[in-house]
Amino acid sequence: MWGVNNFGLDGCATRPPRHNGGVERSIDLNSDLGESFGAWRMGDDAAMLRLVSSANVACGFHAGDASTMLATCRLAAEQGVALGAHVSYRDLAGFGRRSMEVEPGTLHDETLYQLAALSGIARVAGTRVSYVKPHGALYNRIATDREQARAVASAVAAFDPSLPILGLAGSAIAEAARDAGLRFVNEAFVDRAYRADGTLVPRTEPGAVLSGDAAIAERAVRLALDGRVVAADGTDIEVRVDSLCVHGDTPGAVAMAAAVRAALTDAGVRVEAWR
Repeated sequence: MWGVNNFGLDGCATRPPRHNGGVERSIDLNSDLGESFGAWRMGDDAAMLRLVSSANVACGFHAGDASTMLATCRLAAEQGVALGAHVSYRDLAGFGRRSMEVEPGTLHDETLYQLAALSGIARVAGTRVSYVKPHGALYNRIATDREQARAVASAVAAFDPSLPILGLAGSAIAEAARDAGLRFVNEAFVDRAYRADGTLVPRTEPGAVLSGDAAIAERAVRLALDGRVVAADGTDIEVRVDSLCVHGDTPGAVAMAAAVRAALTDAGVRVEAWR
């Protein structure tokens, strides 16, 4: 189960106040993994899978190939890590981070394709796809584009209506997921800068990706316990969060994830995926 084992009417976890004696706190810690392709290697999946509770596995559209997907699924199964489909625009050359115009019907069908591919490989690896998290440019687009958000949500609902969608709180995809009868899980990023409106600072802008393990770990604990973060302009904002993301492709990702997990544990927050 996501978050603190306490769900509101919209299917999203509601977090109690920080100082609420006797309430057991837990949070999901996710990372984007399985993003190598052929001879090209991205990140240290084996190390990250020892630290996170959920793995968003690339489905071959922005990264990943059949062998990488199978190896990552097997590693996740061995570590007892929940498996998510990291669906994307078809953009291997741009790592799924380029803005693209994709007709909603095509996006629907290509989302189905990716879900089917990873689901089949996961089954062979002895595990299963437990949720869906869009990647990169698609993630950002469906935060505001209702038509594209509906295309993704309808594909997930058609494939398996029990699959939650993991995404940005208060976004178009959150609304589309609920309209499609899907659970929506609110995600926050420990290593990405926020704007005052709760959206992410684009990677094309300076300071979009944060560094400094200690500061990121402290930020993660505050997000988990208080649901708040300081935006790039200094504004202290509220962020609904059921799952924290630590990116697996940033320099020093393993050390950062280890610092985040240790800080959460020290603060009395248990790291775990849903049950």
